[in-house]
Amino acid sequence: MLALKYLLMILGVGLFGSAGALVVYDVYLSEQLRRLLARHKTSDLDAETGIKAQRPFGPVRWWLAQRLAISGVLPILLALSIVVIPDGSAGVRVSQIWGARRGTLYPGVHFVTPLVDSVALYDTREQVYSTAASASAKSENEVLVVQAREGLNIGLAVSVRYRLDPRRLETIHANLPQPVGEEVVAPVVSTIYRQLAPNYITQEIFATKREELRAKAAVAITTRLESDGILVREVLLRDLQLPAEYAKGLEGLLLKEQENERLGTEQEIKLKEVRIAELEAEAQKARDVKQAEGQAAVRVLGAKAEADAMQYTLPLKQKQIEQTKLEAEARKESTLANAEAAAQAKIIDSKAEVERQKNLSEAEANRIRVTAAADAERMRFEAGVLKQNPMLIQKIIAERLSDKLQIMMVPMDGKNFFANDVMHSAFSGVTSGNGNAAAEDSADSDGAAPAVSAQKRLPKRP
Repeated sequence: MLALKYLLMILGVGLFGSAGALVVYDVYLSEQLRRLLARHKTSDLDAETGIKAQRPFGPVRWWLAQRLAISGVLPILLALSIVVIPDGSAGVRVSQIWGARRGTLYPGVHFVTPLVDSVALYDTREQVYSTAASASAKSENEVLVVQAREGLNIGLAVSVRYRLDPRRLETIHANLPQPVGEEVVAPVVSTIYRQLAPNYITQEIFATKREELRAKAAVAITTRLESDGILVREVLLRDLQLPAEYAKGLEGLLLKEQENERLGTEQEIKLKEVRIAELEAEAQKARDVKQAEGQAAVRVLGAKAEADAMQYTLPLKQKQIEQTKLEAEARKESTLANAEAAAQAKIIDSKAEVERQKNLSEAEANRIRVTAAADAERMRFEAGVLKQNPMLIQKIIAERLSDKLQIMMVPMDGKNFFANDVMHSAFSGVTSGNGNAAAEDSADSDGAAPAVSAQKRLPKRP
């Protein structure tokens, strides 16, 4: 909106400038034309009238310039009717006819009557009015000096935080002088402190009642300024400046008071130390008496306890002796019983061992008898079988030798070899089974025939 206002202002000024430039340009052209005509004027005169002839000039475009000027008035009036209130400020509409009008213009865009109403801006943010306690080159604040009850001048450094009430800006604009801080707040603050300071002496203002003075001044300043539409947030009393001579005297007095207080404190400490020593002596005496009484009472109680204990100790000792005797007899009986039990156990063990050996002997003899009977029965059975089948002897020998013997050399006569019949029967069985005649007569009664070697690979027994 502010940009629009400036744009309208520029447009209006531009139109006004265009109208003026147009008029100036037309006047300039007319003058140039008049000069050219004056240089080349002729001496021809009208024969009848005798008047010098002149050529007409071009007219100035007044109508176009008026239209441009009128067109430039409208944007300027629109721009003047737009008012922008910035943040932290408020405005009062001031009319040329009715003066300050009611209602506060808060931050934002507002429209007013151009050329009739104007807007007065006021800062509604918090402001600080400060005074100085003494003149200083670094500080530009006003020096506030008040008089105490004794008539001594005291410099006060005061700070007042305040702000204008936006709802009462029309009253402030119409009734209060400007600027408000210098023309209204400063006199009120100075007056209030100068009225309250004579109620206190210098030492009270400096030490004990400083906060009381500040509180009363704050209440009075707040009340006074609030009636004018000024809101006070806080009143501070930053510093005090005492007269140089009084400050020196007060410093000496304070030193003497401090010395007096120190001496009084030391005296009180000494008195308290003496009292503490007396109390400690009395306490030690009482402790000694109590300790002696306690020791005597302990001894009496010990003697009584020993006497009472003796009454019960003798029977107790007698009972302990009797109990010891009974325990010894019990242990003796227990030992004898254990010995007898051990002897009985050994006897029982020896008897059991003898019985066990006897049972083992009987069992072994019985096993031998049974084994012998079984072997005899087996031998009788085998003798009967061999008697019925003599060839089984050779078969058994061959089976027992077959797992170790693979090649056997047999003499041709076979007179003294017990397995001759076995071999002949085996070879004869093989030959007859295959259908091939392989018998060879080589028996000479005197054994003159040559020796024949026979090889047979017997199968191994599983």
